Amino acid sequence: MNEITRHNEIVALVNNKGMVKVTELVCHFAISPATARRDISKLDQDCRVKKVRNGIMKVEEKKPIWAPLDITNTDNYHEKARIALRAAKLCHDGENIIINCGSTAFLLGRELCGKNISIITNYFPLASYLIENNHENVIIMGGLYNKSQNIIINPIGNIANAYGGKWMFTSGKALTPTGLYKTEILTAVSEQQMLDKTEKLVVVVDSSKISMKVDAGMLFCPVSKIDVLITGKQADKAVIEAIKHQGVEVILV
Repeated sequence: MNEITRHNEIVALVNNKGMVKVTELVCHFAISPATARRDISKLDQDCRVKKVRNGIMKVEEKKPIWAPLDITNTDNYHEKARIALRAAKLCHDGENIIINCGSTAFLLGRELCGKNISIITNYFPLASYLIENNHENVIIMGGLYNKSQNIIINPIGNIANAYGGKWMFTSGKALTPTGLYKTEILTAVSEQQMLDKTEKLVVVVDSSKISMKVDAGMLFCPVSKIDVLITGKQADKAVIEAIKHQGVEVILV
């Protein structure tokens, strides 16, 4: 049994039982205690299980107290939730981060709510959630509220000069070896104003959006502009390798 298959079976086992001890993993998979502990550390890092004393526990799905959209019914919800959990681990106390629009972005903002992190966003549902749940530092990029897209658009390009952050998290319609594509031009143009104001660009997309080509959409940025990609383990391996080859750090969850 290879490592990927074993990891998937470990996750299935702990999801079924709720908690599994190291000794159980050793017996069940006929592996050494050292291998079991390495598996546990890797799965915990990938947010697929929770590491506890002498074993692992099932990761409980967090449900929103309040949400401006039916987030749990979004496509690939569980994968997006894992992506958001992993993305949240990149952020540290005192940092300014930018979160753009989308369901994965909303889940990321929910994970960071209440932490000592300044969140800059033009995504109105996320801003509303953070304020409703008493997040201390919420910076809403000024401009015109576009109801159809739930974003706030800067009508004057140089307004974006007032903002900047350590990380910028964004998603899109598709990510190919060429770059990240978005379908909403107004959204894309608004976010492009921020690209040069952040230290690291992180793309958070579920594996269904990783493809070799895209039929339609606007090229938001080339792959060379992306620092980190966080996506699901089911993503197209050929595309992932092509993206890695261009110097992008890829994290699969």
